[in-house]
Amino acid sequence: MHEINRIFRKFRLKYSKHQDLWFKVLNLDQNLQRNIYMTLNCKGQLIDLKIPKVMGILNVTPDSFYDGGRFKNEKSVLTQVEKLLDEGATFIDIGAYSSRPGADFVSKEEELKRLIPIITSVVNNFPKSLISVDSFRSDVIKTAVEAGAAMANDISGGQQDPLMFETVRALGVPYIMMHMRGTPKTMHQMTEYSDVIKEVYTYFSERIQLARAHQIKDIILDLGFGFSKTLEQNFELLGMLDYYKNLNLPILAGISRKSMVYKTLNTNANQALNGSTALHMVALQKGAKLLRVHDVKEAMECIHLHEALQK
Repeated sequence: MHEINRIFRKFRLKYSKHQDLWFKVLNLDQNLQRNIYMTLNCKGQLIDLKIPKVMGILNVTPDSFYDGGRFKNEKSVLTQVEKLLDEGATFIDIGAYSSRPGADFVSKEEELKRLIPIITSVVNNFPKSLISVDSFRSDVIKTAVEAGAAMANDISGGQQDPLMFETVRALGVPYIMMHMRGTPKTMHQMTEYSDVIKEVYTYFSERIQLARAHQIKDIILDLGFGFSKTLEQNFELLGMLDYYKNLNLPILAGISRKSMVYKTLNTNANQALNGSTALHMVALQKGAKLLRVHDVKEAMECIHLHEALQK
């Protein structure tokens, strides 16, 4: 908008006399802004995000808030991956360190022990699958990508590991940058904001600038629902999710079966599918391009219905 006004002043074009031109240029600018960063390069495969995509969650931790301990052996893991892919997931997000509030510390060695055999097995059995590795450790990301992962999902936005941005640049994979304060162990104590909308926006502005300085090309933003935010702050962020489109990067919504759903409905994570689906539609209407979910079929239905609304 500022650039358009500057151009009009430079060429001494008056809005009153050139309204049609002004609106045409503004519309072109808005369309370019919407689409400029709507592709991801994953292992040489270009993923178009004009139509939102689904990321299926696979937790191989014993203590995740919803599916912890469900996938204890290779057979159960591969069965679940096949289900997620058959239902329409574009990405499989694999995590081996629980990020639920108050989660216990897991050593790097233990994280790798849980993670790498699973990635290797998934790649061998589903060679076309696109795996996102959920870790805030650069060494884990590097080892996972070398084992076949195609994307880095960092809940700390590079704050927990000073080598993260350099590692991601060297690997050349898309990078999911999330907002969080503290660690999973301490984040529930760090929910004081003077203005959560502005502070999260400032955080992303600064972290994006740093990531760009490290020449990271494909960045996805995750507002971090449930991470160092109160219930009310989560809904405030969701209601203003479209504000973050001004950063001109695709936005991932990670809402699936979280406490903002089941606490609001006075239920539990096992009974939170319907509530999650309702909020996924809100996220899509606000501009989310990726849904990170436990239930792929229902999320895909949300996307199909949302796309029908756009026609």
